[in-house]
Amino acid sequence: MTARLAAQLAFLAEADRLKSVLRATPVDGGRKENAGEHSWHLALYALVLADQAAPGVSVDRVIRMLVLHDLVEIDTGDVPIHAAGGTAHGSAERQAAETRAADRIFGLLPKDIGAELRALWEEFEAAETPDAVFARALDRVQPVMQNIAAGGGSWHAFDVTFDDLESRVGRKVARGAPRLWDHVRALARPFLG
Repeated sequence: MTARLAAQLAFLAEADRLKSVLRATPVDGGRKENAGEHSWHLALYALVLADQAAPGVSVDRVIRMLVLHDLVEIDTGDVPIHAAGGTAHGSAERQAAETRAADRIFGLLPKDIGAELRALWEEFEAAETPDAVFARALDRVQPVMQNIAAGGGSWHAFDVTFDDLESRVGRKVARGAPRLWDHVRALARPFLG
């Protein structure tokens, strides 16, 4: 086996650990979703909801971002957006931990592949390109749909109000998929005070 192939397989084995990172969002009648399931579901969201993207968005690139975006949680774990007022989710400390995790995880790959995938992860995190804005919108809307399917799900545990949802989630979804947010907002309202 070549060193390149060994590095690729080591990365894939490490990425499989994402399946053991639990999220707050319930699925299947209460079981917690894992981050691997979340990433797969988001890739499917991108395929199915491609018509909600702005003109020129590359859904193929969006899918690549969504498959990669949570790999850093292998090291950092998941922080629910509604936990502790949502402040820890985007804190400088959290961002630094995720950057260290990205260094380690993408560093397992051969340099050319690692640099390409790391650049996609960074683009997603920056949320400045049309592709990343749409990817981030889907990343925010999927848990909303999971919570709706679960009758409010983790919103009850975190005492989420409709205003919380609008400010922490709605703005990001509306930025990348405004028609989608208009529809989902109406579905979510009955579950929130």
